Amino acid sequence: MNLPNLLTLLRIGLIPVVAYYLARGQYEVALGVFLVAALTDFADGYIARRFKLTSRLGAALDPIADKVNMLVATVMLALQELLPLWLAIAIVARDAVIVAGALAYRLALGHLDVTPTRLSKVNTVLEFAALLVVMAAAAGWLEAGGWMTAMFAVVLATVVASGTQYVVIWGRKALAQRRR
Repeated sequence: MNLPNLLTLLRIGLIPVVAYYLARGQYEVALGVFLVAALTDFADGYIARRFKLTSRLGAALDPIADKVNMLVATVMLALQELLPLWLAIAIVARDAVIVAGALAYRLALGHLDVTPTRLSKVNTVLEFAALLVVMAAAAGWLEAGGWMTAMFAVVLATVVASGTQYVVIWGRKALAQRRR
C-alpha cells in the first residue's frame, strides 16, 4: 500500500462524512471536508506520477472515489435545491454513461485501460469548484447571484463535451477492436 493509494482510501472514507454534514445543513464543515477530498485527489495523482508510484489498485480506486464523491455531493445539493436539477441530472447521466460504456466494453471486448482526457480533467476540476461554490454560498460565505447560473452553464458544457468525447473515443476503439 503506497501513499497515493492511502490518499485515495482517505478520500473514499470522507464521502460519508460529506454526506452527513450536507444532510444536516452544516455546509461550512461539508465544504471543508469536500475540499480536503478534492486536494487529496490532486495530491495522490501528482505523487503517483512524480514518484512513479502508480498501481493497478490506484488506477481502479481513484476514478471510483472521484465519481462517488462527486455523485454524493451533487445529489445531496440537488435534493436540497441548492444545485439546479438539470445540472445534477447531466453530471449523474454523464458518469452513468461512462461507467456503463466501460462495463460494456470490458464485457464485450476484454481489457479496458481508461486514461482520462484533458477535457475530462477540466470537467472534474470545474465540477469540484462548482460544488464548493454552492456549499460556500449555502454557508453564507459568498453571495449567490446570476454569475452562478453562468458557472453552471460552463460546467454543463464541459459535462456534455467530455461525455461526448468519451463516447466517441471509446466507440471508435470498440469498432477498431471488433474489426480485428
